[in-house]
Amino acid sequence: MQRLFTLLIILIFTSRVTLYAQTTPDTSRFTLAEAEQVFMQKNLLLLAAKYNIDANKALAEQAKLWDNPILTTDQNIYDGKKGDGKFLRHDAVNGQVFIQITQLIKTARKRSKLAALANDNTTLAIEQLNDILRNLRYALRSDLLEIDHQLKIKQLYDIEIIELQRLIKGMDEELKAGNIALKDNMRLKALLFTLQNEEVNITAAMMPPESELKLLLQSSEEIFIAPKTNYQWTDLTTGSLPVIDSLIALAINNRPEAKIARATMALQNHNVVYQKALAKPDVTIGTEYDQHSSYNPNYIGLMVALPINIFNRNQGNIKSAELTLKQQELLNNYQYSKITNEVSASYKKLLFFQQVNNIQQLDFAKRYEELFQNMVKSYRARQISLLEFIDFADAYKDTRLKLLEQNNNLLKAAEELNYSINANAITIQ
Repeated sequence: MQRLFTLLIILIFTSRVTLYAQTTPDTSRFTLAEAEQVFMQKNLLLLAAKYNIDANKALAEQAKLWDNPILTTDQNIYDGKKGDGKFLRHDAVNGQVFIQITQLIKTARKRSKLAALANDNTTLAIEQLNDILRNLRYALRSDLLEIDHQLKIKQLYDIEIIELQRLIKGMDEELKAGNIALKDNMRLKALLFTLQNEEVNITAAMMPPESELKLLLQSSEEIFIAPKTNYQWTDLTTGSLPVIDSLIALAINNRPEAKIARATMALQNHNVVYQKALAKPDVTIGTEYDQHSSYNPNYIGLMVALPINIFNRNQGNIKSAELTLKQQELLNNYQYSKITNEVSASYKKLLFFQQVNNIQQLDFAKRYEELFQNMVKSYRARQISLLEFIDFADAYKDTRLKLLEQNNNLLKAAEELNYSINANAITIQ
């Protein structure tokens, strides 16, 4: 009864796996370069950041503009003469018109210095976009490579499952003929059940990176996005790397965080200059016409105004800008140290996994695959027992999974180094 119940479970589960395979969405394959191209065209965060750059460019243009002249007018409404008051009385004797036009002239090149600050903000917006691009691109490639890794694991399970299904089909015929025991048949089916269950978990593990991948590519279609990779493991394991100092210099020159740090430093320098310029008084000049209220009718005068900097010489803002500049110097040094440590750690990590994933290991994996096929043939020929075959099948699966995991660690280490320097130390396609 227990055997029949186990067999029923296997049949039900097998039908569920078959149903899942039938309802799996169509697959769309992208190379890493193709996925990056779609990502650049459709990602909403990048498009939003580009608008921010354009907005800062507009502010830079605005900072260059002169202040508008100010027109001031005054005209009588009611003259208020006792016993003879009238509205809007205006003639050669009565009424008053006053007109004034003034223009603010900023001294100490304040407009150009403010424009320099606005240009610094534009540079910061550009580098912030590059930082977003770098991180999202890394997430995109990591998701594609993780899906590729899970598909390789699934392929391993598919190979073993197909071979087991072939063996079980032959064993079913042998069971009908009474040549084998039911327990041997059921044990092999239980192994198949275990592998199929683990394969479903692999499919589930692909769902999170697949979901993030569709968000990055703005894909709403019911398709499975799979990578189409074109790299060689031998290139990854034997590829030589530049010296660490050159990679650190490249990272400090390339990484958006370093560029943001330098742009922020330039902005703080310009801010100190601008705050000192604000201590210089601006001049307001203008002309005015007064019809009747001055000492002489139809008076035309010249006006000049400027503040007298006695109490407020912008000293507080100048001091604050100078201290902020010193703070930014320390932050820049911290950012460069952080980049140096990240590149160094990624470099050592890649070297370590290159040693782990050596050529001998790749050759071992190839021979182990051939050994599996030989073990299947040996079991069919009854040269080994069922117990020996199952033990080898488990060992084969575990060993191949560990090899795939080490290969994936090498791949991720190479991607991490490329990410840390924002360039390709090792090209992965």
